[in-house]
Amino acid sequence: MRHRIDGRKFDRPTDQRLALYRGLVTDLLRHEQIRTTEAKAKEVRSMAEKMITLGKKGTLTARRQVLGFVYGSDVAKKVFDDLGPRYSARPGGYTRIVKLGPRVGDGAPAVILELVE
Repeated sequence: MRHRIDGRKFDRPTDQRLALYRGLVTDLLRHEQIRTTEAKAKEVRSMAEKMITLGKKGTLTARRQVLGFVYGSDVAKKVFDDLGPRYSARPGGYTRIVKLGPRVGDGAPAVILELVE
């Protein structure tokens, strides 16, 4: 029974799974839109929103936390210089999931995960 067990494992070891999450969050913050599976988008959504919330704080501690999670200092700079001020008046809900239907190769439910305006 999976009662109260949070998160998905995607049949990967922990280090590979965390690297997958970090890569997806980095790409989402860099390009502001990614195409992935529905399950991965639902897992990554909360992590990306936490990075944007840290960008709104703008403290040194928040900057170090973002730099420790995302790949690339250019993405961290974008979080604090662009995304943080953009969403300063918004209390959360920075992302949107748009369903596309089944993926051609394997039939997995494909979605677009994007930042709202």
